[in-house]
Amino acid sequence: MSTLRTRIRPTAGRRVRPGPEETAQRALLLRLLSLLLQYPDAELTAGRPALTAAVHALPPSAAADELASFTTWFAAQPAETLESHYVEVFDLRRKSSLYLTYYLHGDTRRRGMALLTLAQTYRAAGWDADSGELPDHLPVVLEFAALAGPRAGEAPLRRHRRGLVLIHHALSEARSPYAGPIAALLSLLPPAGAADLEAVARLAAEGPPAEDVGLDPYRGTGFAPPGTFVPPRPAEPTLMPPLTGPMDTETRR
Repeated sequence: MSTLRTRIRPTAGRRVRPGPEETAQRALLLRLLSLLLQYPDAELTAGRPALTAAVHALPPSAAADELASFTTWFAAQPAETLESHYVEVFDLRRKSSLYLTYYLHGDTRRRGMALLTLAQTYRAAGWDADSGELPDHLPVVLEFAALAGPRAGEAPLRRHRRGLVLIHHALSEARSPYAGPIAALLSLLPPAGAADLEAVARLAAEGPPAEDVGLDPYRGTGFAPPGTFVPPRPAEPTLMPPLTGPMDTETRR
């Protein structure tokens, strides 16, 4: 589907220094992850054949294997099943929310600053997410990582690795196929060490820090007081350009 291909292709705009073939394939993986972790609206579900073909064309890797298994399930489900499952695992469960700063800071003043810093990072790189989502929503963070490259672009993912590990554990416990894309993402990041796993266990048992102040700039976005956290409703998907491979290295303003 031409529209979906436009969402997969590297974005146009300000030039980014091209990298080697490995970097290009990594960027493509991150773009596909960004799409597959978005809310499965009508456009995304209609474009499942294009997504499946793009995944099966990837070079062999652990991440490609995870995505191939996931797209087999994704392509076979009725649209209504995909929608309800997505809402159940990502919008109604705090331990698998896709808003990454929540795991590190909870609803505290530090989280407000983390969101602001992340938005400033995007602007400093010359990129405007323009998705209607908070800057820490995982599909948005993945899109930035694909566009900005492994060093600076993937820094937010590395910073929130513990939250990603918790999301994977929660999805695995729920027997959700979405554990596959998160496993694919984790395979691209440095492995979690013993201290990381201990921190994840504490986070799973105790939850993130609680403090219902300091988030005034984000009031009205759907955040609830500590203990009743419900993420914002899904916004329009993050648009991304067509699948021609990451060789086209221009980014969108």
